[in-house]
Amino acid sequence: MKGLPIIITTLVLCLVFTDQAHAQRQLPGMQGIQVTGGMVDGIYSSALDNEAGYYFGVAMATYAKKGNKWVFGAEFLERYYPYRAIHIPVSQFTAEGGYYLKFLSDGSKTVHFYLGGSALAGYETSNWGEKTLYDGSTLRDKDAFIYGGAITLEMELYLADRIVLLLNGRQRVLWGNSTGHFHTMFGLGVKFIIN
Repeated sequence: MKGLPIIITTLVLCLVFTDQAHAQRQLPGMQGIQVTGGMVDGIYSSALDNEAGYYFGVAMATYAKKGNKWVFGAEFLERYYPYRAIHIPVSQFTAEGGYYLKFLSDGSKTVHFYLGGSALAGYETSNWGEKTLYDGSTLRDKDAFIYGGAITLEMELYLADRIVLLLNGRQRVLWGNSTGHFHTMFGLGVKFIIN
């Protein structure tokens, strides 16, 4: 009986000073579904002079060697152009395919930084196809198929072994449209590791 407290104390100290076991992360072939959203070309507000917009996206990320990843997904972007007492929406629907290179990570595999390049293709519509405005004016911007690419800087923060917080900033460059080629985006998202 006298040795029982010593044994219990020894077991407790062994558990306290033992390194925690972390689940394996970012193994080649692991996949995750991610949902992202954020602002486009500034901070969105309902003010009449605000030109900013917002975006939402969903994608499938598949990890490759060294923690790099392939990302395939779809995105919806809506930006506003002020006109008198209204906002004229310009909406883009795009599909994305790209490769993200991990360039920085901490030792515990909790925080990772990526630089990615993606190809984009999709469709842009101005004012949802309605060319005549409330005051009789006519929009000259045409609906069109768009194509181009994006450069993305992304941070992954593991909240749990299968739940990842994403923070990203990206610059999109698209051609084929009549409303501007460059869009700066920043936002956040969440990724769920599915296998």
